[in-house]
Order: sequence, then C-alpha cells, then structure tokens
Amino acid sequence: MNAPFSLSASRISTADLRDPNEAQRIEEFVARMAGTPFHRPLWLNAVERGTGQIATGLVAEDESGIIGWLPLTQVHSPIFGRALVSSGFAVGGGVLARDDRTAIALCRKAEELAQRRSCPTVELRGGNAPGDWDWQTDSHCGFVAEIVADRDAQLLAIPRKQRAEIRKGLNMGLSIETGSSEAGRAAHYSVYAQSVHNLGTPVFPRSLFDAVLDAFGADANILTVRHEGAPVASVLSLYHRGAVMPYWGGGTVAARHLRANEVMYFELMAHAALRGCDTFDFGRSKTGSGAYHYKKNWGFVPQSLQYASWTAPGAKRRDISPANDAYSAKIALWKRLPLKVASTIGPFIARGLA
Repeated sequence: MNAPFSLSASRISTADLRDPNEAQRIEEFVARMAGTPFHRPLWLNAVERGTGQIATGLVAEDESGIIGWLPLTQVHSPIFGRALVSSGFAVGGGVLARDDRTAIALCRKAEELAQRRSCPTVELRGGNAPGDWDWQTDSHCGFVAEIVADRDAQLLAIPRKQRAEIRKGLNMGLSIETGSSEAGRAAHYSVYAQSVHNLGTPVFPRSLFDAVLDAFGADANILTVRHEGAPVASVLSLYHRGAVMPYWGGGTVAARHLRANEVMYFELMAHAALRGCDTFDFGRSKTGSGAYHYKKNWGFVPQSLQYASWTAPGAKRRDISPANDAYSAKIALWKRLPLKVASTIGPFIARGLA
C-alpha cells in the first residue's frame, strides 16, 4: 500500500492491486462482507487489462485488519471525461465497510484522491455515501428472483404470456452451447456488437470480455443460441455466491422472430440451476425503459438502486447515460453507421463508458 491517510484509530491508504498479497487480502474481505463481483480486485484488474482504465481503490484498516474497502476504476476518456468510478464497467460497487463512519471516511478520501488525480467526479454504484453528495434513487432498478432446479417447474414459474413466448422459441429448432472457447467468444462478440449497434451504442472492446472470462475462470461463461448453425443470441454471465448474473448479452435482428432471447435466458436459468445456483440476477435497467418492462414480464419485481456521486467545486457533473438528451443525435447517427465501421471504432469510444 501507499499514500496513507490518518483517521483516529484507523487509517486509509491507496491499495496496490498489482501486489498479489494485497489483492488477496481484499478479496478475503469482500467475501466476508458478502460483496458483489464488482467489489473484487479480480474484476478491477480484469477491467484494467481489457480497457486500459486504471484499477485502484482505498482500504481502511485498524489493528484487526481491513474494515473498509472502496473499489475504484480511474477512467480517462477524451469524450466522457475523467472520473473515479466504483466500480468501472459494473452495475454495482460502492463502499464495503464495517460501519457507516468508515464508509463516509472512505468517500471523503475518495474526494481527495480524485482531486489529486485530476478527476472531477467520483461515482458510486451502491453503498453508503455522505449526505451532501448527489443521490439517485429512482434512475435504475435491479431485478433478482429465485430459480429452481426442475426445468418444468421453472417454466411454470414464469408468467403465462412470457412462458408462451419461451415455448414458441423452444419449437424453433434452436441449439444451445455453453463454455468459453475461442469459437464461443467470437460468436458472443459478433452477436453483442450487432445488438448494441442496433441500440446506437458503441461496442466495448472484445479484450474486456476476454479479460473477464480469463480472470473469473469457472465463475464466468458464455451461453449462445444458434439457428441453423448461426449465432442469434448470446450472453456472458458471472456466477457469484449462488447467483447467475447474465451481464453482457444481446441478439441479432433474427432473434426477435425466433424468440432466441427468451430461449437464451430460460436456458441460462436451467444451466445455472444445474450448477447449483438458486438465484437469477437479471441486472439493472433504467426505470421505465423497454428492458425494465421486459424483465417485469418475466415476473421479476423491480428494486430501486441507490447511486451517489461527488463533483468537484466548479466542475460539471458527468452524465454518460444514453438517455441524456445531449447524446440523442449521436445515437441516431451511430445507428446509421455500417456495422463494420461501428465495430471498428466503437471499442475506442466505449473504453470511456465505465
């Protein structure tokens, strides 16, 4: 560690995540605190390898050991600016701490660290934060539900209309493959690039997906749906504490009439249950969006997520949401770009969308 800060009986320092011993200590703390995958040094280091954005974080300690951890990705983008994000390219993160006092102290030290590193913004995706930070409690919702091992029972647990869509897809002659082979990675990236292009969003670099798959090993894989041999839907999922988390997924234009996305998520539920998972974490969606209503159709109950951010005095708060009116014209233009062009230049832009 370096750059210690005094805090009465405890101290806060900047973590050296390149030190295996330091990273392991933090991993053990995250496990004890039942943190998310996005709190793990494993995630932060994978993001750094895959995007070039810097993995860092703040650790609070006393005589008993680690009592608080704030994972951070130091983001730099010529388009989207600089920020410390907890956690980069994640839907969760934020402070893990033994008590509120430690959590607030970590946030205050994050303000200082941000100013030293010329980052005008600190963003937390979950966790506690000072009351004078900017809070968002209704912008996004998470969707989590139980899954069961019995395939027929799982299908019956899904609301009738959505269940009918799944059954249509199951009769389309689709095939399923899982794993993390090179062929599977290539198929996933091809499908994902098409999917986000149709939404007007630059695609993340494939190196990010590869880095996460390599880092998580058996705790991450890809499920791909094929029709007549061609991939039409694919999702990269994480497995954590009994939950499967479909994280980066999408479908081609053909996926809609084939109901390939419906089959993909149902088959992922069945696959995860066979692995011993009992929870399906459908991730976050912007409140009121199409994805929000799609997940509700599966019977998931939306839970509001709590985000907080700090902006340096005199600076403008960073807003990289695609719902931002400032990006509407850019999104429309991006959709009109040829897929090959968008897939070539998109990863250079998307590295800043942490």
